[in-house]
Amino acid sequence: MVQRLNSLPAAEAENELLKCCGSRRWAERLNSCRPFEDVDDLIAKADRIWWSLKPGDWLEAFRSHPKIGEKKAAAVTSEQSKQWSDAEQAGIGAAANGTSATLAELNQKYEDKFGYIFIVCASGKSSDEMLGILRSRLENDPDEELRIAAAEQAKITELRLKKLLGW
Repeated sequence: MVQRLNSLPAAEAENELLKCCGSRRWAERLNSCRPFEDVDDLIAKADRIWWSLKPGDWLEAFRSHPKIGEKKAAAVTSEQSKQWSDAEQAGIGAAANGTSATLAELNQKYEDKFGYIFIVCASGKSSDEMLGILRSRLENDPDEELRIAAAEQAKITELRLKKLLGW
């Protein structure tokens, strides 16, 4: 329901967008692009703005996510964002204790190496799949990994924008 988003007062619309991506600059810039013609227009503008941001804006967005297998993000997030994150990480719920422990250990190695949490579009992925992705991404150099993490955030943002609009 793009019309609903278009009709909100600016501050309220920005708060709705922040549920989808925790970068304030992204939300501000996207908010200034209203009105949106349709969902495709919204998603195209969201993506264009995302890729125009600086790494610090990406890192701000990453902080709005809990670590894979955890519930609490480093940054304050909306209840809606928490619920979406829980649903997106549903594949972790069935993880064996050993898998959960390995995920926690590798999450910490990733954060120690790159300086931010492991970001992956977890929707539809099992804990074993995420563990495999995490292992392989630990091999990346920092510049390459930041771009990969940003691409994963872009996927998450698109999914959440669609959820926000009731898709």
